[in-house]
Amino acid sequence: MNYSRRYLLAGLSALSLAACQSGGAGAVAAPTRAAGSSMRAVPNAGFDAWVEGAKARARAQGISASIVTRAFRGVGFLPGVVERDRNQAEFVRSFEDYLAIAASDARIDKGRAMLRKHASLLKQLEAKYGVEKEVIVAVWGLESRYGERRGDVPVISALSTLAYDGRRGRFFEGQLMAALKILERGDVSADRMTGSWAGAMGHTQFIPTSYLAYAVDFRGDGKRDIWSDDPTDALASTAAYLSRSGWKRGQRWGDEITGRAPSGRGRVVKPAGDSGPVFEVYHNYSVIGRYNNAQKYIIGVGHLSDRLAGRPALRATFGPDEHGLTLADRKALQRGLTRAGFDAGEADGVLGKKTFAAIEAFQRARGLAVTGTPSKALLAMLR
Repeated sequence: MNYSRRYLLAGLSALSLAACQSGGAGAVAAPTRAAGSSMRAVPNAGFDAWVEGAKARARAQGISASIVTRAFRGVGFLPGVVERDRNQAEFVRSFEDYLAIAASDARIDKGRAMLRKHASLLKQLEAKYGVEKEVIVAVWGLESRYGERRGDVPVISALSTLAYDGRRGRFFEGQLMAALKILERGDVSADRMTGSWAGAMGHTQFIPTSYLAYAVDFRGDGKRDIWSDDPTDALASTAAYLSRSGWKRGQRWGDEITGRAPSGRGRVVKPAGDSGPVFEVYHNYSVIGRYNNAQKYIIGVGHLSDRLAGRPALRATFGPDEHGLTLADRKALQRGLTRAGFDAGEADGVLGKKTFAAIEAFQRARGLAVTGTPSKALLAMLR
């Protein structure tokens, strides 16, 4: 799933972070609501002709005619999917912003609540697959914010659209055929097979080929149901994926290097260059990379799992941003705006659309030049 999953999710860096609390774009290929106008099907004669060919190719692969008919009933061309695919670069965030979202106070608190709520299940998964519960829950937290944002775009329509008009038609047609095989096996019905705009599905955002390879029926009901509100099968499938990828229980993914030389047991990575934290990473770092090979994602999962286990925040700090504001300054700015009656979203230090809108509203209300630009002067006014 390595490179393919990275391609799919490069937008959270895949997020994997389904959406930024500050109102900005998702750090991952964020699930998009099908009800949105850009996710509504529109007439497209070329797409319709392509679908007929895809049906024939599916039948040639041994997928039954009845499944093909049911799967493609109501399928449509989704222009919003093509737009997302072509504009993933705009969702890319700095490592500092990514980490602030991935290990925000809200995400940590919710993750710890999930550890308590699903303690019995997670204990079983640790015993069976040898993957620490905090790591399983961290993946869940980054992929769908603990199931809150699984996506409700029809997967057959999304994959068909990308196979027809996306940048990697062959890859997405392969995912489409895998999705049809999932339907044929009876794990889910076509109307319940929903996910992100890129076809990633369920609580932990499996792409269809990875689902076929790794999904498990932990509930024992004959279905590998990662779409259910009950996350059992999804969390078990993630544990199985990491286990089969070589996870070593009891070993660290990495450690922040502060005031000491590397141990020599791993390799050194500097995700923010010389202006941020430095890590020594080990075998399990690469295992997380099998799930999503984006460096931000791997460190995001690792650090969130550490925080869920009670380990401290990173000690190294990042330098000021282009506005001269540190992370602490940006959090204070957001709190100040909200306190003044201008909702800036969660005070996570990540300046997204909601924060910029709050700045503009504040400036307008105070008779200032409306620039929407954060600054030290603006922060001073809000203190």
